[in-house]
Order: sequence, then structure tokens, then C-alpha cells
Amino acid sequence: MTTTHLVAAPTDTVGATPVGSLVDNRELLEAAAAGVVARRLAEVAELEVAIEWVVRHGHPLPVEGGRRDPMVSPGGEGTPAVREYALPELAMARGEHTLRTRAMVADVLDLQHRLPLTWAKVRAGACDAWVGRRVAVLTRRLALEHIRVVDRAVAAAITGHAPSTVFEITAAKVMQADPETHAMERERERHRRYVTLSRADENGFRCVIARTTAGDAAWIDAMVDRVADILAAQHGHDHNRDELRSLAFGWLARPADLLKLLLDHTEPTQTSEHPVWAPAHLVQTVDRLASMSTRQLACLRGRGVVFVHLTDTSLLQQAGIARVEAQGPMLVQALSELLGHADVTMKPVLDHRIRRRVDAYEHPESLKDHVWTSTGGDVFPYAPRTATRASVDFDHARPFTPTDTGGPPGQTGPHNSGPLRRRHHRWKTHGGYRVRQAGPGRHLWQTPHGLCYLVDPTGTHRLDHHAADLILNAPPGCDIYVGPSVVLSR
Repeated sequence: MTTTHLVAAPTDTVGATPVGSLVDNRELLEAAAAGVVARRLAEVAELEVAIEWVVRHGHPLPVEGGRRDPMVSPGGEGTPAVREYALPELAMARGEHTLRTRAMVADVLDLQHRLPLTWAKVRAGACDAWVGRRVAVLTRRLALEHIRVVDRAVAAAITGHAPSTVFEITAAKVMQADPETHAMERERERHRRYVTLSRADENGFRCVIARTTAGDAAWIDAMVDRVADILAAQHGHDHNRDELRSLAFGWLARPADLLKLLLDHTEPTQTSEHPVWAPAHLVQTVDRLASMSTRQLACLRGRGVVFVHLTDTSLLQQAGIARVEAQGPMLVQALSELLGHADVTMKPVLDHRIRRRVDAYEHPESLKDHVWTSTGGDVFPYAPRTATRASVDFDHARPFTPTDTGGPPGQTGPHNSGPLRRRHHRWKTHGGYRVRQAGPGRHLWQTPHGLCYLVDPTGTHRLDHHAADLILNAPPGCDIYVGPSVVLSR
């Protein structure tokens, strides 16, 4: 296959000839097709780098002091294990979070060792790599003795069908290859129910995602429809049906208000006969509701915890930007939608100029607040800012030494602390990663093979080794700031 190279006309010429007119339509289409193959092969090259990294780190290293070098098996049955501490370093080199790199490693190991026919098609650029990776995910729980049937069927279809068709074939072959395991999986899935929230979008809206039984889902949908019908009489001229249903869903979080709304818009029945379907305790429940105070009724909906950070100026002027943990930025004017009529607890303003230190290993709550607000979240390279204050460990960048064994006083403070998720904390402690705190909210990380990354309020940046050495080897208490010329692009 030949590749056509397109050369643009000079851009400083008035009325220059567009690039597209320099080749005919057939050549332009051939260039588009060649570009797709080139992109696919480039993605394959990334996957093969990951394979080589696993090969080189497929055995634990000898360690001292009774510690161990744990191995993990990201892929399915029949795939090799890899050193757990080697995965974060590969992720940093790729400029992404470790979980994403681990998923990629799992997929390519499955393709190479469990789906060789499908992997051959991916390596040849005959299909997009993401399609092969998705097949690997769909077949991961299938036993190795059954995987060949799926591999043959997928390899025959992956170049001639749409991805959705390939995934349907995969699912069908997985069921056909091991129906007993599929039935057990279905039973296990019955217990995997949840309700969760998405990240907020740029307008402050979130999605409520629930996995429940079909019956419960139907009743929730019916209740939302009923409340939407009631709201339509009041707001129907300003809101479409989907918007009304969204407003109705919010009423489910306020049971007392919801009950009043339903009672106010329900016609009394002409008979006093007790319905057959109604529970026996219905009358007692209504009596209990009638006897409760307003505050007790408000407490029926439970208590939510939302951390909102904003300045005194924004609060007084009712304008500006607030930062909501686990959600993101929000206009101050929109906080009323978030907080509603809830009781709000105000926390004192932290003065970051006060560099409080304590001798104990444990961080006092006020010190945790100081560190959390100065860093903004997990300080591991490329870690997403989705962690909450309650879900992280507050780790000493320089290991803590008790004062009764010769350690200096004041080791615990904003100068020597950073939030880390438990997994990142363990990697830092046992995986051979070196870290130095280089100022408020700044942490420099060095991987076992010498790559260096600076994490600061602007994100994660790779540094050249000269600048990194200056920061890592600076005298205690000396914080060095480097310019953009020493930051390497990824």
C-alpha cells in the first residue's frame, strides 16, 4: 500500500490553493485509509511496549528487611504476572493514572496469551485496537479451556463487521462456550446493585446512576411520572417533560415534602374500606407522621455531607466561584440549588501562612484541613482529583522518626505531608519511589528508574534530571522553583 504525502501551498500567498485541490479525490481517500492503518499500527506499538515491560518485570526482585515484592495478575487465566510496583512507573511514562495503564496491560496480555487469532488481526492493523481490547474484557472471566472457541469466532468477524456486531458475537460465544459459568455469573450479578453519582458537568448537573431490580425501577419510574404530572399543572408552560421528570426525581429526596405534595393532589376516595393491598401498619404510620415535628420530618431524608470552599468576598457579594469537593467548580449563585434548605456548618478560615507543626506521628484534624486545602487532593503523579478528604492517608514525605529514638521535633506539618490514596501510599513506601516536598503543595517524585515528576497546583509535569537533582538534593528547608524550560513534554 502506498502513502500519499500532501504538501500545502505557501500560506503567505493571497488566494493560495487549498491543500485538497493538490490531489484528486481518489488519492485523498487513499490517504485517509492509509492514515487509519498508520494510527492502528501506532497503537499496536504502544501495546507491544507494554508487553515488553511485563516481560522485563515478570519476576519479583530480591528485597531486604523481610519485605516482599508483590506480583499481580491483571489479565485472565493463563496470562503472566507482573510486579505491582512496576505498573505505576509505566503509567507515569505514559502520562496517565496507573489504573488506566493496568487495564491496558490486562487487555494486551489477554490478547497475546488467550486470544492469539484476534491479536494477529489487531497487530496487522486490520481493526481498531480498542475493539480487540473490548473483546478481551468481555472474555476475561472465561476459563482458558473454553477461550479458543471465542477467539476463532471473533477473529473471523472482527474485520468485516461493525464493533457492536463483534461484541454481540463475543457475548454469544462466551455463553455457548461455558453456559454453567454464565449462569453462575448471572446469579452473582443479582447482588451487584448500587446507586452512585457521576461527576458534575460544567453546568453543575450530575447523573444519578442506579442498578436495581426491574420491579423497583418500574415503581420509581411510576412515582417520578406521578410527581411530574402534579408539577406540570404548576410549571408545565416553562418546562418540557424530561425537565419535569428531573424535578420530580429531586422530590424523592424529601419524603415529608413529597408526602404532602401527593396528599394535596390526591382525591379522597368515597369508601372507608381498607384496601386489600395496603399494609396493616399503614394507619399507624400515617398517625406517626402526623405527630412528628417539622424538624423531625426534615430528618427523614437523612444527612448528606458536602464540602464547599469559597472566599469571604464571594460569600458576601454572592458572586464568584466556589469549589465543591467531588464535584468541581460552581457559581456561588448556584449554591442554593446544591444546599437547598439544609442546615449548613461553617468551618473557620485557614491561614496558610501559619506553618503549624506537631511532634506526634498522627495528624490533628486541623492540620489535615491545612494540608488538604493547600494540595487540593492526592499528590501522586497523574492522580485524578476525585479523592475526598476522608479517603486518603496523610503521609510524611520524609519518613517519620519518633523523637524518643532520635527524631527531630516538629516532623508532622504542612512542610512534610501530602494526601495519598492507600494504594499510592503503599507504592511510595515499598515500591522504590522517592518523593520530596518542595514547597507548599509541591511534591517531586522519582521513579525506580530515575524518571522525575513534579506535582503542583498546575498538575503533573516531567522534569529533566538536572532540575530534578537540584530539588531532590537541596538542603533541608530550601525550596527550589524551576522554569518551564526544564519541563519535558510527554
